[in-house]
Amino acid sequence: MAGVGGVVGGVILDESVLLASQQLQHPDSSSSSHSSSNCAFFQPDAHFLLRKLRHSNIPTGISYGPGLEAHKVSILKEVATQYSIHCFILDASSIDDTTREVELAWRNIGGCILYLVSNKKRDIYPKLSKCGWLITILNVEGSSACENSSMVYINKLQELPLTICHINRKAIGNSVVTVGYIMKPSREEDFAKRGAFPMYPTQDGLMFVPLTFELPLSPQLQEVDVVLHKATDEIISIDLNSSLQSSNTITYSRGMQELQRYMEHHLDLCVIDPLNYIYPVLDRLKIQQILLGLEDLKTRGCRAIRGPNFLKVDDFNQAGLIQSLSETKLALPSIVKPQVACGVADSHSMAIVFRVEDFKELTVPLPAIIQEYVDHSSTLYKFYVLGEKVYHAVKNSTPNADTLMKLSGT
Repeated sequence: MAGVGGVVGGVILDESVLLASQQLQHPDSSSSSHSSSNCAFFQPDAHFLLRKLRHSNIPTGISYGPGLEAHKVSILKEVATQYSIHCFILDASSIDDTTREVELAWRNIGGCILYLVSNKKRDIYPKLSKCGWLITILNVEGSSACENSSMVYINKLQELPLTICHINRKAIGNSVVTVGYIMKPSREEDFAKRGAFPMYPTQDGLMFVPLTFELPLSPQLQEVDVVLHKATDEIISIDLNSSLQSSNTITYSRGMQELQRYMEHHLDLCVIDPLNYIYPVLDRLKIQQILLGLEDLKTRGCRAIRGPNFLKVDDFNQAGLIQSLSETKLALPSIVKPQVACGVADSHSMAIVFRVEDFKELTVPLPAIIQEYVDHSSTLYKFYVLGEKVYHAVKNSTPNADTLMKLSGT
């Protein structure tokens, strides 16, 4: 097992940093589910941390002493099962037994074990330090995340991912690129469970660390080389009356505004994607106008491609709508979408229209884009471009027009 000077190859969270001293009252405490019961006994940020560690590619465990109450042990074991992590009994009188148990559970650990413990259990620090574990102490009042020759100190559970990142960068040096990422929890979980955000350095020299608006942003960004964000998750509102070529038309959350200011003052920071690249794809009218350029492409040996025919409307009852549809070569059925493409709650509120009179009953937000419905056999190909590399994913979609018309009884 590597010594303290190496990267973090395993994390053990002592029960003292996870369990609350008394049952906490949560808004959903009336629920009878096991998960709600667990939350009632856990520190507010405990599940936040466990979600981050679950898919970090760093073995993670929970430890507790032999004298812990049975109901608390039961909760810890249930949570360990929920997050697919280990549970260890840590007896201060027989530390060697615990370390052997950990080594058996986590064979070939690629680094040192970081042990996070409350500052109320000082008696165990020296014994664990002697066996090569990196002791990290939580709840040191009046101190910030820092370290000395043998111990690390943090104030909040949320600081641990960044602390692991700092330790690993210090151990590895410039041979690793650190990517800080921020997006809504459901999106992060979807990526993480597929192994996209490992905290442990990969063979390709990449290491990921979650950023959070709940902590000061500047110290976090100083630890990363690249910022990967989903800024559209942080949009509060979009003003379509202004040009979407400027960030002035978009109101972001306070945290995203802080990140935006930091990026503007640190132009050497690599950002994926720069915010000005995002603005055009927020507006479906702008997207359609960009797709018009496809008709001008003359690629030898390839079939000509075009974007779907479209029409922008500000009122579904506007005079001359039928004539406008005809002039833009829009036949029915057509698909109707809000002009705002993403970032707000109703941006994906859409409708498929089979008859002209159906436009009068639509509740799709205005302004809207009426778009040619193109048969695609219930399959969409979604393309992603990273530098010179192009990737694609196959997505399920709506049926062809004839099937839709049969289903609608038209």
